[in-house]
Amino acid sequence: MTDLLTPSDLWADIAAVRERAPLVHSITNLVVINLNANVLLAAGASPVMAHAHEEVADMVGIAQSLVVNIGTLDPYWVESMEIALRAAAKRGIPSVLDPVGAGATPYRNQCIERLLDAAAPTVIRGNGSEIMSTAGAAIRTRGVDSSAGANDALDAARALAERTRGTICVSGVTDHVVDAHGRWSQLSNGHAWMTKITGIGCSATSLVGAFCAVQPDAWRATTSAMALLGVAGELSAERAAAAGQGVGSMQALLLDALQLLDEREFLRRVRLEAQRC
Repeated sequence: MTDLLTPSDLWADIAAVRERAPLVHSITNLVVINLNANVLLAAGASPVMAHAHEEVADMVGIAQSLVVNIGTLDPYWVESMEIALRAAAKRGIPSVLDPVGAGATPYRNQCIERLLDAAAPTVIRGNGSEIMSTAGAAIRTRGVDSSAGANDALDAARALAERTRGTICVSGVTDHVVDAHGRWSQLSNGHAWMTKITGIGCSATSLVGAFCAVQPDAWRATTSAMALLGVAGELSAERAAAAGQGVGSMQALLLDALQLLDEREFLRRVRLEAQRC
């Protein structure tokens, strides 16, 4: 493992997703299923979304990674996630958890603990308050929005990485990625309009799953996924605004950017810092 990443490393991972089209099994929330699937397809991955107890382990058996998202909780779906996480751990494929709305209700927190007990995920991605709550820090969550910034959650993220022995991504105006080996990366791309489209954060989690399927270093894979989405979001917002359009058009342009972004534009735009803490 290296201490530092370069933008060229990140682009190599983007190219690998496009070339290898990994199958990502997602058990995600009802609000974002369509967008998450389309984001994966635009980036070059292949989505499958199944939650029936009768097939969920078999689906994990053919996928290259697993993503679980607790946005719209239901006891049946939580059990599906537990089955899938255990199957992924047994098979040795990466898993990614999105603890949407962590801290909002006791039931939501109990479900997160159940999932963490089922099998430690390879990556956990959330906003500042979600990561702090998942780590056990006291923080108030307002719905699925964050009442804590990414910088405030870094200590909690490092503690959570120690617990899971995995990688933690804290999303915000600046994205931070830390792991149990003391590595840290920071990305400063994106656009404020991304917060106006439902499912962008959940789509980030799905992309992390795709990148973990082709890049065995989960810290690097997570950084690459977040870099791609940040740059694509930036481009799509700029293009929508230049055409006198808003976030509705931006959503379609985001899919275009994920599909058509080239190496030169990515390397020109990506703003990355990485180090060992």
